[in-house]
Amino acid sequence: MGLPEAYDVEGKVLSDNYLDLQRRFHPDRFADKSAQEQRLAVQMASAVNQAYDTLRSPLLRAAYLLKLRGLDSSGENTTIHDVAFLMAQMQLREQLSAVTSAVEPFADLELIASEVASELASLYGQFAEHYGQQAYQAGAEVLTKMQFYHKLQIEVVGLEESLEDA
Repeated sequence: MGLPEAYDVEGKVLSDNYLDLQRRFHPDRFADKSAQEQRLAVQMASAVNQAYDTLRSPLLRAAYLLKLRGLDSSGENTTIHDVAFLMAQMQLREQLSAVTSAVEPFADLELIASEVASELASLYGQFAEHYGQQAYQAGAEVLTKMQFYHKLQIEVVGLEESLEDA
């Protein structure tokens, strides 16, 4: 995507580079070319879209950068030893499960959503700092925490949608 290998990316530059690459490799531009050139254009357009989606997401971008460094970020072999973090996760999950029976469920849910967003922003900053210092193992530990909060954020959105539908 024509960007330096770093966690912090300039959104406008990423977007501009994406649009440029998308125009260059759009399959419609290869309609009058050979079948092989058309297939390659589709593959390149797909790769450009995937790269953009990866770099646009702070979570996916962190996982990608660690993968470049040979670190597995799937979470399958990761154990979190941070007791305070695990307790905070349990507390947030308990709060989330109590939202549906709350007097003001949307207000309670907004408080949880705000806390999750704040924690994610803090973790993004921590990852950027570790990655910038080439402390990749510490970055991997932060990424695992980011994944926990990201899953929780998805649950918050899902619960909000189900409350709106009720």
